[in-house]
Amino acid sequence: MIELWRSAADPWGRDVLIGVSWDLMWLAVGLAVLFVIGHTLWYRSRVDGGHEEAPVAAPSGIPERIERHSLSARLFHWTMAASMLTLLLSAFVPIAGFDFPAWLTIHWVAGLVLIATIVYHIIHSIGWQDFWSMSPRPRDIGEGLAQIKHLVSSSAPEPEKAGKYPFDHRLYHHAIVGASLAAIITGVMMMIRIDTPLFAGGNPYYLSEATVGLVFVIHGLAVVSFILQVESHIYFALRPEKHWITWS
Repeated sequence: MIELWRSAADPWGRDVLIGVSWDLMWLAVGLAVLFVIGHTLWYRSRVDGGHEEAPVAAPSGIPERIERHSLSARLFHWTMAASMLTLLLSAFVPIAGFDFPAWLTIHWVAGLVLIATIVYHIIHSIGWQDFWSMSPRPRDIGEGLAQIKHLVSSSAPEPEKAGKYPFDHRLYHHAIVGASLAAIITGVMMMIRIDTPLFAGGNPYYLSEATVGLVFVIHGLAVVSFILQVESHIYFALRPEKHWITWS
């Protein structure tokens, strides 16, 4: 039986939350692996069944290469990716039982890098990009349903070509935003409790035990979400038919 939460008795014998269970973390890893296998088999069945999408000819007058992302956007993306991967890997050090005391320092430093990249992204998107281009739109429902129908049935018509940010890309963006905000807010709350240059000496008692447990649980759920989202992002980036987006 998979446990969802971890709890322990406090000095007064009360049962308090201390975080999500390790089982839930490993379940997320297992689901990520199953997703990769399942999607690979599904895609192969589409290709073998003769349902591979035919390449669409580019309209006349279009340059051979179009810059999809600026250099600053690419640097932001890879800095954020490095910080997220570092956060995930360092988070698994205690879960896997490795004796590596520096993991906590590496973890909160990577967290600060993630915060810095997100702050930069918000400022850049407001000042130099169309901030609202990622916001939900009324036509998203129809676009999403068309994509689901095409995914489920090979006889369904291919959805209309979207703009720079298709429905599934924006949906993924919002999911990452939600998980990132949860991880950052709870991460800072946890960071205040330990001795760091930003919070000298730390204050492990500024939150009640019940609140600390809730903070740990929310932070852990954000990690579980990151495992699934980062894995899927890397998987699709590595797929041959998606290389044109990856290299952009």
